[in-house]
Amino acid sequence: MNDDAANSATAADAVAPNGHRQAQADAVQNGGEGDLAAELTAARAEAKENYNKFLYAMADFENYKKRIERDLSRIALDGRKTVLRKMLPVLDNLERALAFEDSDGVRGGLQATLRMFEGVLAGENVKAVPLKGLPFDPNLAEAIATQPAPEGVSEDTILEEAHKAYTMGDEVLRPAQVVVAKTP
Repeated sequence: MNDDAANSATAADAVAPNGHRQAQADAVQNGGEGDLAAELTAARAEAKENYNKFLYAMADFENYKKRIERDLSRIALDGRKTVLRKMLPVLDNLERALAFEDSDGVRGGLQATLRMFEGVLAGENVKAVPLKGLPFDPNLAEAIATQPAPEGVSEDTILEEAHKAYTMGDEVLRPAQVVVAKTP
């Protein structure tokens, strides 16, 4: 082996990745540029494959992050709904107390409390949906009773609301409980 070939083999050992040193050294000794070209092509293919795996892993990770964000938002929204549903019966009772109380002092305090509750609900994008006099909609109400339709009132019209319907944005938080007109 001449000195140039030995130096080339030593240089190839220093630069080549593990496992490929001997093949590259043999290629240099044999003057096999074709072998080096094949190894280079194979290394590039492997690098491209690894890069594609990296891209897929990054895409999967981004999808995972988005899914987690959606799940956390849904969990937070469900928690808010649970608390708000618990508040609605209190609101119903305040409204009933206002309807039957005669004392002006108590009535004023109840009205102030009711306005505070309504303000909290409005801040959470919760709105009461008045249904009395409208056609029955099973998406917004549950019929708890029927009554004969009064003169001039069409069938399936809501006559009374035992509990109001409430929405949170476009979603029904609680359906109303209503009395519906039916023809005998």
